[in-house]
Amino acid sequence: MSELAADGIPVAVSLRVLKLSRQPYYRWRKQQVTQAELVEAYRANALLDAHREDPEFGYRLLIDEAAEVGEVMCERTAWKICRDNQWWSAFGKKRGKNGKRPGTPVHDDLVKRDFSADDVNELWLTDITEHWTDEGRLYLCAIKDVFSGRIVGYSISDRMKARLAVNALDNAMSRRRDAAGCIVHSDRGSQFRSRKFVHALNRHHLIGSMGKVGAAGDNAAMESFFALLQKNVLDRKRWRTREELRIAIITWIERTYHRRRRQARLGRLTPIEYETIMSPVALAA
Repeated sequence: MSELAADGIPVAVSLRVLKLSRQPYYRWRKQQVTQAELVEAYRANALLDAHREDPEFGYRLLIDEAAEVGEVMCERTAWKICRDNQWWSAFGKKRGKNGKRPGTPVHDDLVKRDFSADDVNELWLTDITEHWTDEGRLYLCAIKDVFSGRIVGYSISDRMKARLAVNALDNAMSRRRDAAGCIVHSDRGSQFRSRKFVHALNRHHLIGSMGKVGAAGDNAAMESFFALLQKNVLDRKRWRTREELRIAIITWIERTYHRRRRQARLGRLTPIEYETIMSPVALAA
């Protein structure tokens, strides 16, 4: 428009030909970048920085990261910015069943799918997951406190034996020494039905519980954690060594899941923040 005006063509004529209004044009000349566009740009920069640091975070978690640097926005705004720029969370593959039939339970089902607790060390969930590396499979047994969602104990090994579950239980008790009387709920895997695991429960004065046959929902809260781990760590790349994957799992649990991944059911707090606020006497891992 300025070039046409320099050639002697009046601005009014140019606007009429281009079917543009004079007022918006002169407003744009005065301020080419609006305040709304500037605010959106700052918000987008904050979301992008958080996305680059943790690509597995969805837009709801990116909101919290952006708020920490001063860019507060609603979920709809963050979703629109992420959608327009295609900043999506890394998603993994669904796991299939291995066709194995569970054995006879050694404990009654004391949970009945009621995955709730009023304090720490009331109800723990445990399960085992596996993943391939170039060196072979790596197995993880984790124990989750239902109250805060915190992983209170875990064990990693190249063999899925009863010792894997026992080590995870021992690790949890070393962190939570006052957990006597806590219910430990699992599926009917052979590791959790073994004599070694039952003896470990008795040694630590814990109460065993097992779900029903063919009822995936009986340990759904633990499976949800493994689904996050699968998407955020296991399926992110091809792992060359077991040690490389082991370090990645521990780093994600201790750095991201415990301290950075806020959960809606916890009031947008991380597991450690929630335990600190709701149960100040909880032992720090």
